[in-house]
Amino acid sequence: MLTSSPLSHLSEVESWSSSKDLRSGALASNHRTSFSSSISDSDRPRGQGVEPAYSFVGMHCIFDQCKSAVTVLKFGHMSSDLLAYGASDGTLTVCNVSDPPTVINQLQGHSKDVTDFDFSSNNQYIASSSADKTVRVWELSKGLCIRVIYGVSPQLCIRFHPVNNNFLSVGNANKEITVFNFSTGRVIAKSIFDSEVTSMDHDHTGHLIFCGDAQGCIYSVTMDSRTGALSRSHRYRSSSKQKFPITTVQYRSFSLLAGGPVLLTCTKDGSLSFFSVALEVQGYLTLRCSLKLTPRIHSIRASFCPLLSLNKGEYIVAGSEDSNVYFYDLTRPKHTCVNKLQGHRFPVLVVAWNHGENFLASADLYGVVIVWKRAKTS
Repeated sequence: MLTSSPLSHLSEVESWSSSKDLRSGALASNHRTSFSSSISDSDRPRGQGVEPAYSFVGMHCIFDQCKSAVTVLKFGHMSSDLLAYGASDGTLTVCNVSDPPTVINQLQGHSKDVTDFDFSSNNQYIASSSADKTVRVWELSKGLCIRVIYGVSPQLCIRFHPVNNNFLSVGNANKEITVFNFSTGRVIAKSIFDSEVTSMDHDHTGHLIFCGDAQGCIYSVTMDSRTGALSRSHRYRSSSKQKFPITTVQYRSFSLLAGGPVLLTCTKDGSLSFFSVALEVQGYLTLRCSLKLTPRIHSIRASFCPLLSLNKGEYIVAGSEDSNVYFYDLTRPKHTCVNKLQGHRFPVLVVAWNHGENFLASADLYGVVIVWKRAKTS
């Protein structure tokens, strides 16, 4: 079932802000290089109103035909309306969110959880990884699986090379990143790590892969864009005594706060970290700020917010086990929350922005996907 209701009665968009107006222009990073903060997901900052860049008019549409937890959710590359999500029952659902919202295909083939997927740069293909130890390649126009690559352990994260889509990088539970030839399915290169590789992302050039493992370490890996060869460059270890898997690694090519490229990571215990990336030193990471949320039972992923209001702060959005979607400004040691969306009835596991930045999708433990429509901003 799919419903399209901009003013759905299910939609209660609650907005609030901290007591310090975001437009004051006082960025924490002007005075310090990093800070950390511990807050509850339900912390309600007091103040005058929501950060205007992240206010919403309600729900655009709801997809609820999936009956199991949505594990990964993404819009197509440079696309405002192509949306796909993978679930713990092994299905991949491909949708169009433009009016009228429709389900294009439900791709069936994986026998266990879809752990990750990625669109090719032209959105003609999806490559998916699964706990069933396989990687599958799907041709979207036909809704067909055109290749299955069998592994010896659960395949946990996957990315197309951003420049050379013939390279497909996959992190697995066997402590490896494997680079496959997309056209033939053959292995091109491998790199061994200290623990299961649970999440990854490329930089915009494709020369670097950033990945996180099951022990909370983050690695910078150089990749030859001609041969696919990999070599480990740097490892960042958390100072925390307890080690938790990295659930999110997301790269962004520029941040005003950092004055260059940045990396966002999220761990299963609810720790968010924001790093400066030194591309000239093979992706060396410097921690700029961090935020500790309520510890999680489920693996919850986070995302950078759009670039629109970076001059005011550094915003990220994440789901929560209290069924809300929260927006945080990582530059604030206190009153970090700047907005929340209410509409789900179960823990929200994944979130994703579309290319036009006018839609935010969120998905929960019972398979409901809500596409939220952002208010127009000047």
